[in-house]
Order: sequence, then C-alpha cells, then structure tokens
Amino acid sequence: MTVLYEDSHIIAVNKTCNEIVQGDKTGDTPLSEIVKDYIKVKYNKPGAVFLGVPHRLDRPTSGVVLFARTSKALTRLNEMFKSHEQIKKTYWAIVQGCPKVPEARLENYLTRNETLNKSFIAKPNAKEAKLAILTYKTLVRGEHYSLLEINLETGRHHQIRCQLAAIGCPVKGDLKYGAKRSNPDGGISLHARQIAFIHPVKKEPICITAPVPNDSLWQQLAASVQ
Repeated sequence: MTVLYEDSHIIAVNKTCNEIVQGDKTGDTPLSEIVKDYIKVKYNKPGAVFLGVPHRLDRPTSGVVLFARTSKALTRLNEMFKSHEQIKKTYWAIVQGCPKVPEARLENYLTRNETLNKSFIAKPNAKEAKLAILTYKTLVRGEHYSLLEINLETGRHHQIRCQLAAIGCPVKGDLKYGAKRSNPDGGISLHARQIAFIHPVKKEPICITAPVPNDSLWQQLAASVQ
C-alpha cells in the first residue's frame, strides 16, 4: 500500500487494480481494513480505528482513493462527493485506438443492468436513464493505444468505461466494454490520476496525484506527456 497524503483528518492511498475498497462477497481483505491496520500500527492506537469511506473505485481501476479519519471529515466529504462540484476528479485511461476528435465533451444517458453489473447508452426517456457527462482530451496518440485525460462532471456507474466504448475507444483490458483482450494483471487501464478539493476541516486546497501503475505501457505513455 502506498500512502499519498495523510493528516489527522484524512488519508489518501494509491489503490492497485487488484484491491477492493470495501468488503464484498469475495471475502478478500478490503483496502479500508489495510489502511486501518496501517493507522493502528503507525500511531499505536488502542482499540478499533475509525475510518470512513466517502470515495470508491471499481476493483479493476487503480489510483487515488480518499478516506476519512474522523467523523467530521467523513460527513463533509460525503456532502462534497455528492455535489460533484466541490471535488475535481481527473482520470487517465489507456484506450484502444484513438478518438476521432482529440478533445471533446460527451453527454449520454445511461441505464444500469444490476444483473450484468454493466451500464448501457440509452435514450433520454428510457426508464431510470441518468445523464452522464465527461470531458476528455488526448494526451498521447500511439500506434495501437492512446492515453486520454478524463474529467467527470457526473458520477454514474461505469461512466468512463461505457462512454469511451461508445466512441469506439474501449479502455485497454476492459472486456466487459469491448476490449480485445484482458490485461495480464486482470485489471483495466483506467487510473484515478488526481483528486483536488478543499480540505473538509482545514479549508485549505488539496491536490493529490497518484503515480501510474508500474507497467511498461503506462510508464512509456506517461513519460510522453508534455
């Protein structure tokens, strides 16, 4: 586990594509418990350690995850994440091919299939359809893969994965949304690169950046970003 930022109210770590943020039916140890153990040992805390989870990433996604170390921070972070305006989340994605338009704003209505755990592009009047908005720009254009930077304006289920697949550029390794093959590590090449917000208690601007995965393609494309 790599800690990216910590103080007495919040802690941010760089999640790998194999980790889950909270416990699920797999029974695998979640990142939240690993962070609790880290805090307990580092600060020699007796008893149970409080850790709030205002922020989540899909299991196959890597990057910065923010946790709350106090109830005050948790309450305020929950409100900030819910508004989608007080926190700016920036993602990097390695996609197949290259978008026809180097930089654009995508607006789609999405519906979610709980059984398949998958989102689909839908008509605006479709039942339970929700508006999904993101902007992207092409950072590096490669022969087979390109590196995109994505900023979310909404927070829908599998939004980035679904919307990029809809323009013919599925995320590398994302078989669920049309990638040609899986990644060796079982994850997808979607990385929560940066999160910027006003500290929930100190009221200071915070910007946390997560290094890209230790993978040759990631390293090569990231090194090409100007």
